[in-house]
Amino acid sequence: MAFDFTQDHFALFGLPRAFRLDAAALENAYRALQSQYHPDRAASLPDADKRLALQAATRVNEAFQVLKSPLARARYLLQLAGVDTQEETNTSMPAAFLMQQMEWREAVADARSEGRVEALDALADELRAETRRLEGDLARGLDDQPDHALVALTVRKLRFLEKLDQEIGDAVELLLD
Repeated sequence: MAFDFTQDHFALFGLPRAFRLDAAALENAYRALQSQYHPDRAASLPDADKRLALQAATRVNEAFQVLKSPLARARYLLQLAGVDTQEETNTSMPAAFLMQQMEWREAVADARSEGRVEALDALADELRAETRRLEGDLARGLDDQPDHALVALTVRKLRFLEKLDQEIGDAVELLLD
């Protein structure tokens, strides 16, 4: 049971190293690898082979989770390029983005306090549209005209939006309970 643990995630699935990827090809490669390295297939093998199968299946799962998420995929591509996104240390953002964040957060708080689930749903839709726009920026900054600094900033913006989306989800859940 040979498995090359040194391959990057893209090579593991036989995909080009790029932000834009063929989701169907990723899914098909994932299923093929899972089938090949699933621990149940190693049930009758020696313990060392069972451990290797489990490690391989875990590696395949982790790589799949990274590549299927646009934000995680962008982080990973930056990591491969030796770029630190500085998500934990660099919180500086353009003023317009910070103003938009404040407006969204106020709108979430207002909708939550007024019990308006439909307003929260509308905010979630607006957030998804902005997320898609920023993911387009990631594709351009990683695949078309590489700009790692801009991509790192975009990753940090998407992290803000991810947190805001979670706040909206929590507010909706609270109101529906």
